[in-house]
Amino acid sequence: MTNTDISWPLRVLTLSRSGWWGALLWLLWMLPANAAEIRVAIRNSVQQVQVGTSTTGVIRDSRGQAVMQLPELQPITVDADRGQLELTDGRDEFGASSTFWLEPSDGGVVWIGDRWYRGKVKLVPSDNGLTAVNYVNVDDYLYSVVGSEMPSSWPQEALRSQAVAARSYALYQQRKASGKPFDLNSNQSSQVYKGLAGEAASTQSAVDATRGKVLTHGGRVIEAVFHSSSGGHTENSEHVWSTAVPYLKGVPDFDQNAPVYSWRAQFSLHEVGDLIGYPGSIEALEVLSRSPQGRAKRMTIIGDAGTLTMTGNTFRQKLGLRSTKFDLAVSPTSISVAGNGFGHGIGMSQWGARGMAERGKGYDEILTHFYKGTRLGSM
Repeated sequence: MTNTDISWPLRVLTLSRSGWWGALLWLLWMLPANAAEIRVAIRNSVQQVQVGTSTTGVIRDSRGQAVMQLPELQPITVDADRGQLELTDGRDEFGASSTFWLEPSDGGVVWIGDRWYRGKVKLVPSDNGLTAVNYVNVDDYLYSVVGSEMPSSWPQEALRSQAVAARSYALYQQRKASGKPFDLNSNQSSQVYKGLAGEAASTQSAVDATRGKVLTHGGRVIEAVFHSSSGGHTENSEHVWSTAVPYLKGVPDFDQNAPVYSWRAQFSLHEVGDLIGYPGSIEALEVLSRSPQGRAKRMTIIGDAGTLTMTGNTFRQKLGLRSTKFDLAVSPTSISVAGNGFGHGIGMSQWGARGMAERGKGYDEILTHFYKGTRLGSM
């Protein structure tokens, strides 16, 4: 779909004598999402968003009243204006409400911003504009997450381990998000979710083969965090995030074939100063403390403007490094960084899952290796 001139006739719907029945169904539809449905923020705190449907869609307001019928493959823009939302084609307005819902007909999909998604859309005001939330069945969501987080060409057992980890993570976050407008973001702050663009036959197969399966510890679904590559050994959660989680313990990884298993980066000291905000000339950098697996926990920067101390993760973020598992070599004018792995190093290593799958391990063995003391259960 493109940002074409929207000049088609829009039909405003009114409730007929039988409209009360539709309104009743709408009220049932508006009830809080059940455990099989996830709420994902696709666009968060934006001034406007373009939406549409692959089949004829209906836009409803906060009362459940049908505002308009949206023709298939015809986008419309939703603007935020002082706590209200407005429907517009760029010239005319077609309604305003504190909330809009868009639902496709006949199993269609919805367009949000720049991608197609399964399910339906709720648009609500936010502090800095509006937020578009995709209400989608959890397994439909996972069809995309598995392919967005892991290459769809990878072994099926690796994809299945990703499906169970992602399902567990999503349901854990859903429980935490009670009372909030959405459960998850669609980016790396939660799990990457690209809608239909992330799906493949292999990811659908992995999700279907593990339908309803989750990881539990002490009878509760776990926060199954994951990362790309640990660089040889994962880490205890308390050594990275300060909180000890019984099932997030360091274990040997099988990620030696990962392209990010080892990496290098080079910076001038002037570049480093600009990136970390050091006001003077840097003379030395030193790692003050490390985790048991060698991840930098605290750093010190020494120069003519004094000493600056920061966490290893802050240093990583400011320099754009792949992980905190690195060594430094400082010359009079530059710094060389030699590192291992990609990501925080906690929970399942995706490249490690692939390595185990290639060694003939099943997804259940992969998961219980990376999440210690957990059990494979059902939703």
